[in-house]
Order: sequence, then structure tokens, then C-alpha cells
Amino acid sequence: MPLDTETAVRHDWTMGEAEALYHRPFNDLLFDAQTLHRRYFDANQVQLSRLISIKSGGCPEDCAYCPQSAGYDTDVTAEKLMEVDKVVAAARQARDDGATRYCMGAAWRNPKDSDLENVCAMVEEVRALGLETCATLGMLSEPQAMKLKLAGLDYYNHNLDTSEEFYGDIITTRTYQDRLDTLENVRRAGINVCCGGIVGLGESRQDRAGLLVKLANLNPHPESVPINMLVRVEGTPLETVPDLDGIEFVRTLATAKIMMPASVIRLSAGRQEMTDEMQALCFLAGAGSIFVGDKLLTTANPDGDTDKKLFDRLGLRPAPAEGKPA
Repeated sequence: MPLDTETAVRHDWTMGEAEALYHRPFNDLLFDAQTLHRRYFDANQVQLSRLISIKSGGCPEDCAYCPQSAGYDTDVTAEKLMEVDKVVAAARQARDDGATRYCMGAAWRNPKDSDLENVCAMVEEVRALGLETCATLGMLSEPQAMKLKLAGLDYYNHNLDTSEEFYGDIITTRTYQDRLDTLENVRRAGINVCCGGIVGLGESRQDRAGLLVKLANLNPHPESVPINMLVRVEGTPLETVPDLDGIEFVRTLATAKIMMPASVIRLSAGRQEMTDEMQALCFLAGAGSIFVGDKLLTTANPDGDTDKKLFDRLGLRPAPAEGKPA
């Protein structure tokens, strides 16, 4: 049965509906995702974002996928918070390379107020360069979120990672509700929400559907939804987890687009391991943003020349900065 693509944005999705989308014939699923994507976005424009680690390693959390956890034996070492001028210099280079969005990530459980002052200074100066700003710093209190809002932060990233049912198999040092509380604090402060998850953690299709139901029933939807493919890192508990089927990843992205059609769906981590053909399917499924630059926090990412060649082959264009003509 064809999907009713005229349906307005919804916040009442059920597990049955999400699982039914996953089980649709692949061509039908991608057709409907692309149809909805075109209603809200230019289907041949992709936002270029840059993600930088402003504070790497030494994190007290135990996220099983993450090489920055202090509890795992990886090649990531604990470093201090980057100096503001170095962050701004890297942002200027990102802008000159074509990025319009600049994301700053710190390996913290939650930021100290003293560190937050420095991050606020980074936000102000990066925003002055004409870049859209995003930060991911761990859990936030409402006063901390307000400080970031006053500094001009456009987006705050805090992922749910997976379904509530599978979550405890991946993280034990903070609860699912902790994450939802941070999202609520960000919303109250008036900051746009960037929230998605990771697939390929060893979860079931039901877990992937559960994650999307939780995201799609947030009101309003996250304005930005990163869908990450697990990047397996030696020394983490998930280093030997089996590969997720590529078609299943594309199904997840397409289902996210159908359930949250007005949100920017980001083809996030894992592109280094994807073929050009798989990435093309992701764009067809409604991916409207990618991270560019050869590093994604502490893991590899395709370089700019590789992405340019792919864009040229697919007839894609970098999306202009908000408020600027194409």
C-alpha cells in the first residue's frame, strides 16, 4: 500500500508503524523518503559540516562504542581543552574549505562552569565568522544551556544512541532519562536540537525502530538528526561486533526521513567505510548533510577531494549558509 506522503509532520508514531516502514519494499521506501525530502529541501544540495574535537579523551562515561572513554585501552589520550584561538583558526579554515556548520565536541560527562566560559567564547567567535554553530559537551543543566544560548549557540547535539530497551547494553554511566533531560534543558533555553543515534551496535531492527519512534515523538522534532554507522575501534567493547548490512543502514536513514521529514538527516559517522554507491543511496533516501574533513572527532573521515569527486559524479551541490542565496 502506498504511503500517504501528504500527511503532516507527526509526533504520534507507533512501533507498529515504524516497523512496517522498515519492512516495505526497498524501492517504495526510498521513493517515499525522496518524495518527502523534496517537499522540504533541495534534493541536490547537501549541507557541509565540520566536527572538531575541542577536548579529547579521558571521558568518565563507558559508552561501549567510544574510544574516548578513560576505561578503554585505545590510542586516544586525554588532552586539555583547546585554546580559543586555535579553535577559531580551525573554524576559519573549515569555512574557507566550504563548510557552513561548525560543531565542537568535548569528551566530558558534563562541562564544568569554568570550561563552559571558554566554550562560550569559542561559540561567539566562530559565529562571528558566519558559521552555524553546534556543540556536544555531555549533559547540560538548564543554566548551562542558557549560557550557551546567550553566547549565540545555534544547535546542541546530544544523541539518544539507540532504543531505550537496548541502551543499558551500551552505556551504564548515565541513563536514558538523563539524555532526555538534557534535551529538555536545551529546548527550554531556545537552542535547536541535534539528536540522533548509532546503528550497527549489535541492536535488532526493533531497536532501530524504537530509536526512531522516540526521536519522532519528540515535540518538536530535532531540527538535525545524525544517523551514524558504528565505527569499530580497537580497544572498545564493540571492536568485534559484526558489520551491519548496508541496505539496512539505508533503510534506517529513509525511515528517519519519512518519520521526520522537515528535519535535516545527517549521514554522519561511518562514511569512510562506505562505498560511493552506498552513499548515493543515502542521499536518495533523504540525507541532507554530511561531515567533511579527514577527521571526525578521533576517527577517520573521507577527505575533501574524495567528497568533491563524489558530489561531481552525483550532481550534488554544497548547500549555502542559511540566509545566503544558492
